[in-house]
Amino acid sequence: MENQKEHFRHILIFYFHKGKNASQAHKKLCAVYGDEALKERQCQNWFAKFRSGDFSLKDEKCSGCPVEVDDALIKAIINSDCHSTTREIAEKLHVSHTCIENHLKQLGYVQKLDTWVPHELKESQLTQRISSCDLLKKHNENDPFLKRLITGDEKWVVYNNIKRKRSWSRPGEPTQTTSKADIHQKKVLLSVWWDYKGIVYFELLPPNRTINSDVYIEQLTKLNNAVEEKRPELTNRKGVVFHHDNARPHTSLVTRQKLMELGWDVLPHPPYSPDLAPSDYFLFRSLQNSLNGKNFNNDDDVKSYLIQFFANKNQKFFERGIMMLPERWQKVIDQNGQYITE
Repeated sequence: MENQKEHFRHILIFYFHKGKNASQAHKKLCAVYGDEALKERQCQNWFAKFRSGDFSLKDEKCSGCPVEVDDALIKAIINSDCHSTTREIAEKLHVSHTCIENHLKQLGYVQKLDTWVPHELKESQLTQRISSCDLLKKHNENDPFLKRLITGDEKWVVYNNIKRKRSWSRPGEPTQTTSKADIHQKKVLLSVWWDYKGIVYFELLPPNRTINSDVYIEQLTKLNNAVEEKRPELTNRKGVVFHHDNARPHTSLVTRQKLMELGWDVLPHPPYSPDLAPSDYFLFRSLQNSLNGKNFNNDDDVKSYLIQFFANKNQKFFERGIMMLPERWQKVIDQNGQYITE
């Protein structure tokens, strides 16, 4: 019986190398040896094992499990679909889900909740992220520029920042309730630019005004004036290295012309990459944490709060956010372009 099983597996390997799939191999096997020769599910399991690079033909025995269960098959199923449940794997391998749970523990697998990411990245976008990070990393190694870097972005600040709180209650008593913020509640758009020393310039956009190319060019002019006043060393030496994301107003022709006029060295920023934008991964996180539970009556209240928030942050805070960039570039390269999840 064992010799016949091994013979069938040699045939499966032959068809695998010929480019056949499991279903085709099963039909050919049954045509010669009869319908009971091997179940199609078994063929699929062995093909999954071959695809993982394991061409051994022996069964691995394990306590309490049928001899047909093989760690390589379990790994192959997980590699093809990491969301497979133990019952789904058990059904595919015709064993109990308890047996699969034991195997997964021995293999060191644990179940984790998926992390939200900004975008489902395509292959071309992954490649672009790797290429941009590699370029920036080498640029900084050859000509360190982080202390000349000014980065900027926009963030909505809402008037009513509701924060859920924990409360004590006895067993069986209902929990306290907190209303969600109105989706259409008042808010104001913050535009801010900063470097390793601190805030260079920020403003709140007036009501009923949106960021377009004309508005953004006005902001760049104000930013340039702030740079000349607060960072004269940047205008007297090599100049500003500028970073922003690729939102439409940032990449329009007139914006690019304005940046050329200013003579700033603009860094590349790959699409859908907030994890590579210091404002997103650092400054706005800290700001949002401080805003939780805060309420404002008008834009002046928001502006006063922001002035105080920025003033309370020392240079080490801002420096940390900027100096994290090389580590994050390397991490994206090491992760083949995937998002940095924290």
